[in-house]
Amino acid sequence: MNHQTTVHQDKVAQIAARIERLPVSGFHRRFITLVSLGGWFDFYDIFMMAYLGAALKNSGFLNIQQFSLMISSGFLGMFAGSVLFGIGSDRFGRRTSFMFMLLIYSVFTLLGAFSHNAWELIALRFLAGLGIGAELVVIDSYVTEIIPGRLRGRYVAITQVVGFTAIPVVAGLSSLLIPTNWLLDGWRWVMVTGSAGAVLVWYLRRNLPESPRWCASTGRYEQAERIMRQIEQDVEREMDSPLPSPSATQISTRQSATPVQASIKTLWSRPYRKRTLVLTVFHCLQTVGIYGFANWAPMFMLTQGHSLEQSLDYGFWIALVSPLGPILCVLTTERIERKYALVILPLLMALSGITFPYAQSGLQIILTGAAITFFSYWFSAVLHAYQAEVFPTPIRATGVGFTYSISRLSVIASTSIITVLLQYGIMFVFAFIAACMMLIALLIGLFGERTNARLLEAVSN
Repeated sequence: MNHQTTVHQDKVAQIAARIERLPVSGFHRRFITLVSLGGWFDFYDIFMMAYLGAALKNSGFLNIQQFSLMISSGFLGMFAGSVLFGIGSDRFGRRTSFMFMLLIYSVFTLLGAFSHNAWELIALRFLAGLGIGAELVVIDSYVTEIIPGRLRGRYVAITQVVGFTAIPVVAGLSSLLIPTNWLLDGWRWVMVTGSAGAVLVWYLRRNLPESPRWCASTGRYEQAERIMRQIEQDVEREMDSPLPSPSATQISTRQSATPVQASIKTLWSRPYRKRTLVLTVFHCLQTVGIYGFANWAPMFMLTQGHSLEQSLDYGFWIALVSPLGPILCVLTTERIERKYALVILPLLMALSGITFPYAQSGLQIILTGAAITFFSYWFSAVLHAYQAEVFPTPIRATGVGFTYSISRLSVIASTSIITVLLQYGIMFVFAFIAACMMLIALLIGLFGERTNARLLEAVSN
């Protein structure tokens, strides 16, 4: 090991140790609030199209095939955005990527609100997807690097709690606005609202700090030191006392801070090949459960003979449950090993999912839909904490971005499969979803890493 490598490892380990010894403070709470608000629009955008799709089909703006293309187009954009901005975040920084992505999303969502036909909307959904695609990828990496290891799972889950509040909001707005026609069609106002809110959050996030862990890992030692000192001063002012020195145990982790280059090729090199493969397969399957239900539930209700108004109302009551799963994750994620949670929760999703086709009354639809929603979004909160822990800092966003981008392609493939299965009845759709969830439980049970309460550099090594 040469002197330059030793110096690099020492610098990275010292920054990591200083982050790990920080008590929770106003800095952490402000950081999580601003970061979470960006993720809120990822959820708003994805679930917005489920509600808008039912309205657009009902009005004749698009047909079932075009609805499928619209969903696929958005996720194809998210796939490309996850890869591009994942790599970009590792090369140019978390904060820089953050600011650029949300602006792209806002511009093209606003243009989408004024689409003249289905094909124009489909194209603009792709471009908006480029901007929002890596939002959760960068959030997971950003939070994982700045929050101390003993709390990082809980704080990633908090970003999910905030994000999932977007679902009842977009459900409520859709139920309120879609039946109206104030200057514009109601569905257009739902998109305008999302675009305007994203601009406001973009402005509020302008003072976010760069990740000092990322700065150190890429050789920007002076910038890392400057940001770290600013954070420490904020915490010391709030505590009104000096911070303790970093522990020797944390500083001794320098051997895990080996410099690596951010690239797709690195992900498939020997040290990271297994975890890249596991997370790639995992993401192929997980979106079938989470988005398979969310994107198609309003359409399922229409095919069951319920009116558009009834479908939107049922969707709103189901959506109210959305934040509850992530809230429970906040309370339990540091107590229940995340690997084991990712085994148990997909099985509960499968069990609750196969009951949905048998629901007939409005109450039955709401209760079974709420059960699927609760377990799905608890599962989602755990997976976002887990996926960012298993890659080292220099390739964290690249690793998460690449593997998570596969989930976007999976949505496109599963949308096509569900479109075919729907012709035979929704029972076949949910049997397919349940099978994918059971495969996840098997995959993580056999090959998943344990991550709870371990130093980030130790896990990713």
